[in-house]
Amino acid sequence: MTESFDISAALYDDVFTNSHIGKLQRKLVYSFLKRTLPKNQSLEILEINCGTGHDALWLADQGHRVIATDISTEMIAVANRKLTATHNQPQFSQLDINKLNDKNFQHSFDLIFSDFGGLNCLSPAQLENFFIAAEKKLKPNGKIIGVIMPKACLLESIYFIMKGNLKKAFRRNTDKVVMANVDGNDVSTWYYNPKNIEKTANNLFTVDKVNPIGICIPPSYLESFFKNKLGLLKVLQKLDYLFNRFAFLSKYSDHYIISLSKR
Repeated sequence: MTESFDISAALYDDVFTNSHIGKLQRKLVYSFLKRTLPKNQSLEILEINCGTGHDALWLADQGHRVIATDISTEMIAVANRKLTATHNQPQFSQLDINKLNDKNFQHSFDLIFSDFGGLNCLSPAQLENFFIAAEKKLKPNGKIIGVIMPKACLLESIYFIMKGNLKKAFRRNTDKVVMANVDGNDVSTWYYNPKNIEKTANNLFTVDKVNPIGICIPPSYLESFFKNKLGLLKVLQKLDYLFNRFAFLSKYSDHYIISLSKR
């Protein structure tokens, strides 16, 4: 898995971060964070699977103290090149999420954050171990906020049905590992509905809130189709904000965002 993300690092921002679809989905994530995180308070945040650091830089700009980690040394290298001389910058370091329990930090955290499918790289057993490790790294009343891919994506299913590819139309609907294509590289992926996350974390965390991310905004691999249809994307964005309040749609969207509080 490390090699796959190392290869993807150089083009990741061009393919996703700076894409029209990537920007629109990320705006939904940031809107949720602004509504959920306490106002006028600087939090200690640990980001896992930080990729090229875009979210860590945004969180630091909001006044938070951020340690951002990723399994890929190349992703971390790209993130470090984005640092400037401003007073509040994240700290980037390489870390395998499966070794979180063995990592010693100088302090505990108010929030552990994972964006855009980072937790989907964990098998069910690894996901359970992650929650055990995360609980130990959090302060009392600390939170986990994750952006996760569910077992069904309505737009994805419609797209592949129209192309006559029923296998891909329902590829997420399995408890088994799926080899997902990330910039031409296969990455082991598991899909989890909100109920799966709630059940796995139940002994240690309670679910606060779940919102769909991309119930109308399409998956990022459709960027080439939509890049010349920006008017349509804006309409889909407005619909996504409209339907964003309906938690039950989370298991039919491209991603969903879930907030959990430490018991």
